[in-house]
Amino acid sequence: MRAKLDPDATCLPSEDIVVREIEGELIIVPLVSGVGDMEDELFTLNETGRAIWEKLDGKKTLGDVIGELSEEYDASPGEIERDVIGLAEELLKRKILVELRKR
Repeated sequence: MRAKLDPDATCLPSEDIVVREIEGELIIVPLVSGVGDMEDELFTLNETGRAIWEKLDGKKTLGDVIGELSEEYDASPGEIERDVIGLAEELLKRKILVELRKR
């Protein structure tokens, strides 16, 4: 089982997906088999997920994303950290995100 991500981790979207906005909803489409959920070919993000997704650019650490979202939203830093880490771990498991290795 994969270790829990920490705030020093840096992630970015996989090259094996395409992301499109359709009628205000963010749709993630896998380009190869084994990416995403075996039961669902498309993956959508709610408002919270989208706010996190838009900051996962491969340059910012998860801690940076948590800090930025803490300034933008009225939620506790602990709640934001749980949301960011939880979503990143789920998307890594589904191979929608990749974790960059530390140098």
